[in-house]
Amino acid sequence: MLVAMSEQPTGRGEWTRSGAFEVAAGVHRVPLPLPNDGLRAVNVYVLDGADGADGGLVLVDSGWSIPEARDLLVAALDSLGHSLRDVRRFLVTHVHRDHYTQAVAIRRELGTSVALGIGERDSLDITMNPERMPLQQQLAALRAMGARDLADFLDAQIAGHERPAHRSDWELPDEWLSEGDLDAAGRTLSVVPTPGHTRGHVVFHDLGNALLFAGDHVLPTITPSIGFEPVLSPNPLGDFLASLALVRSRPDARLLPAHGPVTDSAHARIDELVAHHGGRLDETEHAVAAGASTAYDVARQLRWTRRLRTLDALDPFNQMLAIAETGAHLQLLAAQGRVTAKDDDGLRRYAV
Repeated sequence: MLVAMSEQPTGRGEWTRSGAFEVAAGVHRVPLPLPNDGLRAVNVYVLDGADGADGGLVLVDSGWSIPEARDLLVAALDSLGHSLRDVRRFLVTHVHRDHYTQAVAIRRELGTSVALGIGERDSLDITMNPERMPLQQQLAALRAMGARDLADFLDAQIAGHERPAHRSDWELPDEWLSEGDLDAAGRTLSVVPTPGHTRGHVVFHDLGNALLFAGDHVLPTITPSIGFEPVLSPNPLGDFLASLALVRSRPDARLLPAHGPVTDSAHARIDELVAHHGGRLDETEHAVAAGASTAYDVARQLRWTRRLRTLDALDPFNQMLAIAETGAHLQLLAAQGRVTAKDDDGLRRYAV
């Protein structure tokens, strides 16, 4: 049995241990496992409306729809004196599987309301298509970025797996969220659209209690992937940096991220993220100046992760993420006039 606990300072990786951890009055963090994922866990936040509301719960994000995640969510709610039937609403920061799909599964069983940012509509429509093989739009973009061999390898891997016979994990939400305030278990949350990681990403800012439910927009130890979704913005990194500036312009708040431990200041981490991408833009421009012409070429010149690995040292999926993010940096450099871009026989090439 899990026991609800007050949030304790955690060392590296300890934020993933199971439980229900109080991060503020009426708010508990529940880490749920991810299958075969380097992120290891996703934080679901339980908002308890017992004081002044109807006693129902609101959950920010939901986890990946796998049995282990459901069992741990049930156990965490039980430690708080609740069950899944007490959950009135899921507020989902973005449409990625580790945030959205368990909400869909629980809604099928219990009728719980699910809300998602309106900017996710186009990508969700594509993902819901039963005839679509996974990652087809992303693989097409990968080929245009010069990584045809990698795209062909991943395409073959996908084709070699039978499609699951069970019902799709993907459905439309009950409510599309846009900018504005909403009531969540007796507290007011401001919905702030923060495109970048995905086009429809939103964060929930509890101004009254100085809390930011940040999803993947602001993460305390890593940077969110940029440029990897079925329907891409023309300038996803530009969108992300503008979204960071928007959140930075709002009052500071305790950072409640989807991956990693809670930290005291969203502003402090935003400043680090902006500085990181500024340096990465310079490195990308220098690689183009040295002769790299495609996103794939540039990504091979850069180093990845804290261990400063080469692109070839990453597994194929993370190679794809790295190349997509490099493409997003190149798009922003082109928008800033620091490099030029042109299409050449199906490839997007850059020059200074």
